[in-house]
Amino acid sequence: MTKRRPDDSRLSAARYAAEQALPPELRPDEDDEPVDRGQVSSDERAMAVEIAIQQAMRRGDFDDLPGRGKPLTGLGGRQDPDWWIRRKIEREQLTGLGPPALTLRAEDAALEERLDALHTEAQVRAVLEDFNRRVRQARLQLLGGPPVITRPKDVDAQVAAWRVRAEAARAARLRAAEEAREQERARLAAMTWRERRRERRRRA
Repeated sequence: MTKRRPDDSRLSAARYAAEQALPPELRPDEDDEPVDRGQVSSDERAMAVEIAIQQAMRRGDFDDLPGRGKPLTGLGGRQDPDWWIRRKIEREQLTGLGPPALTLRAEDAALEERLDALHTEAQVRAVLEDFNRRVRQARLQLLGGPPVITRPKDVDAQVAAWRVRAEAARAARLRAAEEAREQERARLAAMTWRERRRERRRRA
């Protein structure tokens, strides 16, 4: 059975590697000059590269390539000139690096979770005001880079939403604690008096 050829992008990478492994006289020249006598033609170079790729495929060099069997990401969408920066930041979970347009977008996506970890309204307002200050500064494009699409936050609205989420989280914790107490009472009620006595001694 003939093995399926790698995707075009991986095939191109393999072809480049194969070209680099060729003897100097077989490597492609950067200049498109006419072929002189004794000089290797482009067809001969292409044949040598193709043979090297076929040999690598038979050895299984392409069997465990990353992303094998998966669709290539980023196809069909709007072209992002900073895709490689954004991909590196996401893959390595880098913070504070990259142009403001990307770092602020990532911070905006995680802002609600960050606010929910705070304990006072003063802390929430301080974080929001600092975020807004940096967004306004970045939107002036003083440092260059891609356009900043992140918008400043309505501090009062964000604080009000934080209060609602904090109260809901507090109510959920109280319900969980009450359910735990009810389960403990039910467990003790199901015990015999000897088991309850052993339980009291264990806790003492």
